[in-house]
Amino acid sequence: MTAALALAREGFEAFYGEDKHCYLRHIGTNTVSVLAKNPHRPLSVAEMQRRAALAVFLDKCSEDALIEEVLLPLFRQLGFHRITAAGHRDKALEYGKDIWMRYTLPTQHFLYFGIQVKRGKLDATGKSRVGNANIAEIHNQALMMLAHEIFDPETNRRVLVDHAFIVAGGEITKAARNWLGNALDAAKRSQIMFMDRDDILNQFVVTNLPLPVGILPGEMPSGGTAEAPF
Repeated sequence: MTAALALAREGFEAFYGEDKHCYLRHIGTNTVSVLAKNPHRPLSVAEMQRRAALAVFLDKCSEDALIEEVLLPLFRQLGFHRITAAGHRDKALEYGKDIWMRYTLPTQHFLYFGIQVKRGKLDATGKSRVGNANIAEIHNQALMMLAHEIFDPETNRRVLVDHAFIVAGGEITKAARNWLGNALDAAKRSQIMFMDRDDILNQFVVTNLPLPVGILPGEMPSGGTAEAPF
């Protein structure tokens, strides 16, 4: 119990993950201390089950749930800071981005990222099906995102977004990627990054983040994982 008290005093707690390994979690930020993970490695049987369960959640969740329950914990775990969601209740203040965040380089310089999130598939068809989004709409939002300044209260400065993430809970078709690349000039093209359904699923699973509550039968409640071995 002495070790557990020492960890608690520093703001950490030890817990067993679903893979039966022991991890440290920062209580304030809910960040889990793990080694760098490779999302392209083969997944274990347990990880494949978690991936399938999360895929079911992505099929049914709203855009706000995708942001709040999947993307915010994921980007926080990947080392981004000042992660701020604009939300969809105040669209006038989004300026093309649903989330903005900051990444600190080893040199202590900052890179700023804006994220445009779509729940479904992104395509380049003339008329998109219900639940899908057309890449032409994303093009306009990406231009707005890159052109509009954000205010970082920690540095007390207004800054431009360095890179724009286009994130989709479904597939981002090759035609959509090519259309956006051709529509942007060379300078802006290098600022755009894509993250589709497979990227979300693989990153979320290998970082061993807790799945959103309720998507697995018998899931332990948040903070109610098995006790640490001391």
